Amino acid sequence: MPKEETTHFGYKTIPISEKTEKVASVFHSVASRYDIMNDLMSFGLHRLWKRMAVAKCAVRPNHIILDLAGGTGDITSLLAKKLTGAGQVILSDINNSMLSEGRDRLLNEGCFGPIKFVQANAEKLPFPDEFFDCIIIGFGLRNVTHKESALMEMARTLKPGGRVVILEFSHPKNAFLNKAYDAYSFSVLPILGELVAQDSASYQYLAESIRMHPNQEALKSMMETAGLEHCEYQNIHQGIVAIHTGFKF
Repeated sequence: MPKEETTHFGYKTIPISEKTEKVASVFHSVASRYDIMNDLMSFGLHRLWKRMAVAKCAVRPNHIILDLAGGTGDITSLLAKKLTGAGQVILSDINNSMLSEGRDRLLNEGCFGPIKFVQANAEKLPFPDEFFDCIIIGFGLRNVTHKESALMEMARTLKPGGRVVILEFSHPKNAFLNKAYDAYSFSVLPILGELVAQDSASYQYLAESIRMHPNQEALKSMMETAGLEHCEYQNIHQGIVAIHTGFKF
């Protein structure tokens, strides 16, 4: 019998067939505390990063936009406020606990009109070719098992002239900052996770998943291989976070 292919789950090596379920268990566990943990972990800066990423989307009133791995819907909320007419944003996530949190949050905010909800796997999107004017994924790509497949699906479902925007934790360029970032991620985040979400293990995984994510140049190359063009990235806070963009022509 051939040996099963493996992948990483944080720093652990696991059978590739187990990753989706393991990632799902992390987000089922943290869904109800996800937003408050984001505020605490980033000192509220994640809100600024998401606004910067949404600005890269160059939203027009009638655009159809996919917020992929959109979780609790904060990026969707920002996008929906920019849409009029036939414009629509689809909030999609593979995890039903996160999607439910997003639906409840957006309903409470009263911005339900131009929004639809779809539970979907980023590696096999249930949308036709050339459907979206823009696809944005914020802090979700690093959790996808086959990132190349997800990028190819984004390219497939994007209209000619459309763009992909990827907001993700990345790799700081400054050696001192990189060490300080590691110390914070592996010492503070699990403690916050235990105190606030009663789940230190999930936040240990999230810290590890950041380190295992491709660096800026590697992700840019992956986007180009998937068929996107004019790919570039903007480092924020010297590369703690990066916003990648790519276009389809």
